[in-house]
Amino acid sequence: MLVRLVKGLALLSTGTLAGAFGYGAANLVPTFDAVPLQMRLSFHTQLMEMNGITMQGAMGLSALSAATLAVMTRGVPRMLAGGAGLLALASFLITRLGNVPINGRIKEWAATSAPLDHAEILDRWEAFNYARTGTAFAAFALLIVLALHRSGAERDPNETA
Repeated sequence: MLVRLVKGLALLSTGTLAGAFGYGAANLVPTFDAVPLQMRLSFHTQLMEMNGITMQGAMGLSALSAATLAVMTRGVPRMLAGGAGLLALASFLITRLGNVPINGRIKEWAATSAPLDHAEILDRWEAFNYARTGTAFAAFALLIVLALHRSGAERDPNETA
C-alpha cells in the first residue's frame, strides 16, 4: 500500500513538473520572444519570483518521491524510479546552475538596461529551459512506464505479448 502511495506521489509531482515546464516552453518562451524586450524582462522577473518556491518544490518533491520509490522497489521498477529521480535531480541542477544565474542578470536588466549581448544570454536561458523541460518529461515518462509495468505474477495468462 505504501509503495502505491509513493508511486502516486511520484507520478503526480513529476507530471506537475513536466506540465509546468512544458507550458512554459510551449507558451511563455514564444511569448517572451514576441513582446518588446523591456516587457519581457519585467514579466520574466516577476514570473521567476513567483516560480522560485513552487518550481523548486516540485523538482525537490519529484526527485525525493522517485528516489524513495527506488529504495522501496526491486528490479525494473527500481531502475525506472531511480532513473526518474536522477532526471528530476537533473532538472533541479540545470535550473539552479543554468537558469537561476541568468534570472539574476535579467532582474538587473529590468531595473537598468540589457547589455549588447543580451540576445545570446537569453538564448542560453532558453536552451537551459528546454533541457530541464526534457529531463522533467523523461522523468515523468519513466514513472508512467513503471506504473504500467506488471511483474510476471501480475500478468494475465490469457494475454498475448
